[in-house]
Amino acid sequence: MAADPTPFTVKAMTYNIQVAGTQPPHAWALRLPLMVRLLQRETPDVIGTQEGRYEQVRDLATALPDYDWIGVGRDGGSEGEFMAVFYRRARFEPVAFDHFWLSDTPAVVGSATWGNQYRRMVTWVRFRERATNREFEVWNTHFDHEVEPARVKSAALIRQRLAATDRPLLLLGDFNCVAGRSVAYTELTVGAGLTDAWNVARRRGPEDLNTFNGHKGPQRRGERIDWILGRAVAAVDETAILDYAEAGLAPSDHYPVTAQVTF
Repeated sequence: MAADPTPFTVKAMTYNIQVAGTQPPHAWALRLPLMVRLLQRETPDVIGTQEGRYEQVRDLATALPDYDWIGVGRDGGSEGEFMAVFYRRARFEPVAFDHFWLSDTPAVVGSATWGNQYRRMVTWVRFRERATNREFEVWNTHFDHEVEPARVKSAALIRQRLAATDRPLLLLGDFNCVAGRSVAYTELTVGAGLTDAWNVARRRGPEDLNTFNGHKGPQRRGERIDWILGRAVAAVDETAILDYAEAGLAPSDHYPVTAQVTF
């Protein structure tokens, strides 16, 4: 069956789920049920997660039986944090995937050459919609939080790699720099030609909410460091920063960002 050429819509989420800890009140065992309830409420088609370790990714997969996931630890195998991509298996099937490291040697597992202490990487997946054969890609990343030159070089490498595919795609991630006020953002939007879903959405909000909360409640300076960027975006019906909490406890020190993207 040939691919259906009509537009199609994907609900995407980017979510730094915060590395596991054992100390209350932010222990993973306490945060996991909240996160599961949030994800079940939102029902995204694809989720790009950051910071989760293998046990966290497995916990989410167990609690969300409608989803499968693809990823590898940034230190190799099951070690270190994952840029795991979750997807609704009933709607999509993965037809290709790979990982590369944000360094001068992207194919070398666990490589870091730009002065960053922590290894950084990208996981990408090419999906086919089962009902129509339409294909698109999801790229998921987490930029360094300390070294600005590493963030700039990371964006340049992703721009270079994006040039190798002409498919519609989403780039999800915690970029650790503010949208509209960083070189990496300019490299990926102006340079690579990606569309920031936030900027073109018919509805969006809250306008002033930071995506990083630090478990201090909503911070309102309009600083988005978690983005959903896209190629071949025809429209974005809605995008939102979800300041979900229960009894004052948020599931993570980041709020997830969602976007309803039509290619």
